Amino acid sequence: MTQPTAENVGLLLRDARSEKGWTQGQLASELGTSQSAIARMEQGKQNLSLRMIERLEAIFGRSIVKVGKPQMTHLRVEGGHTLSGEVDVNSSKNAGVALLCASLINRGTTTLRRLARIEEVNRIVEVLTSIGVECTWLNGSDLRIRRPEVLDLESMDVEAARRTRSVIMLLGPLLDETDEYLLPYAGGCDLGTRTVEPHMQALRQFGLTVGAKSGFYSVVAPPADVQDRSFVLSERGDTVTENAIMAAAHREGTTVIRNASPNYMVQDLCFYLQGLGVTIEGVGTTTLKITGRSAIDVEIEYFPSEDPIEAMSLITAGIVTNSEVTIRRVPIEFMEIELATLEQMGQKLEISGEYMARNGRTRLVDVTTKPSELHAPQDKIHPMPFPGLNIDNLPFFAVIAGNAEGQTMIHDWVYENRAIYLTELNKLGAQVQLLDPHRIYVNGPTKWRAAEIGCPPALRPAACLLLAMLAARGTSELRNIYVIERGYEDLAERLNTIGAKVEYFQD
Repeated sequence: MTQPTAENVGLLLRDARSEKGWTQGQLASELGTSQSAIARMEQGKQNLSLRMIERLEAIFGRSIVKVGKPQMTHLRVEGGHTLSGEVDVNSSKNAGVALLCASLINRGTTTLRRLARIEEVNRIVEVLTSIGVECTWLNGSDLRIRRPEVLDLESMDVEAARRTRSVIMLLGPLLDETDEYLLPYAGGCDLGTRTVEPHMQALRQFGLTVGAKSGFYSVVAPPADVQDRSFVLSERGDTVTENAIMAAAHREGTTVIRNASPNYMVQDLCFYLQGLGVTIEGVGTTTLKITGRSAIDVEIEYFPSEDPIEAMSLITAGIVTNSEVTIRRVPIEFMEIELATLEQMGQKLEISGEYMARNGRTRLVDVTTKPSELHAPQDKIHPMPFPGLNIDNLPFFAVIAGNAEGQTMIHDWVYENRAIYLTELNKLGAQVQLLDPHRIYVNGPTKWRAAEIGCPPALRPAACLLLAMLAARGTSELRNIYVIERGYEDLAERLNTIGAKVEYFQD
């Protein structure tokens, strides 16, 4: 927006805040930003992203600015600054989308507290709204969900559904919603071939029939039953496990799922379903025993736990800028291998004592990065299913290895294309050598330099470019950041609270 427009928006924002009787500090707390950022907004000295405008309008219940046809949003980064201060980890994106899908199982009201306001969540909310679900933002981050007695699946927002891979997770909660329906093919990041066959194999255990029909999954529901079943997942995937769990949750028989993912978003889903009265044994292990309920009508509120991938992103920001930064509310159970690997590379970390997340189940710590001399690890860095190093945290080690003395091999054995996208770090001065579609060498240390780069169509590599730009002296531009907004809530603004200089702009 132009400067006069920014000033006008600032005045509207100040008036809306005053009418609510809030101080700048109270609004900053609600948005998860700093009081100084609110002051800059009200003075017209900070560009506001469309996401931020939408959040402000949701908080105040009024229009802040009329926005025309959406334009591509970019980031301008003034790099080379040392960061300092504290920043909180937001709630999990992956848990949020699973909980939104699972809310369809409940005929009562579900209120998700502190839900991540990201594009992936927005797309699922749009899909749910289009089929008749009442989704109401109570403030900036709490969402109340009430489903109708009968869902209008024929009115599903196809465009929104195609823009997220999470739509595949509706198959479990919609198991026997109606006799037949169509579900749009799943979209999301471009990470090569990601077959949905493991989902189908799991759901066939419940009698679900799924075929292909002109860009849609053609779904035929199974008859209701109360039988017990036991099966092994062919792939220990997070969303596959969640789909199977949600299908089992509204079957009265007992379902045993072996080779289940025990990852963070799966645990969050299980905790929510337990709140609905579903009996689940083995949470956090690879064998789940689920006794479902065919009729669930519960008034429930639930706090999704914090996101270990966002925690790793913020930790990386501190490391790559050689800064002392405290990242609060880190879910330690899902970060232990990552932190151990960092310490093996010479990274100095201070880790606080443990405390509980708002869901009462997830253990949190505060992690402080210290300026350190890094060296390449003796062995390659590779992901493993939980409790191993998280596949979504692996790309950040490419940025970190760029600051380390020596050669680091990173093996991304899950995705065909993601390692290729990490070679974009070379435009910022890194020395990344592609060995094959799954493996790279990173040679360090890197003298990071500014550059203009288009976002790759994959969330974590795109975030890696932004983090590397923080260390690159000069002004960099990261263009078309929609893919980042799919998975992060106001990442740029929150980096700015710890001393980064990042601003949004549009052509």
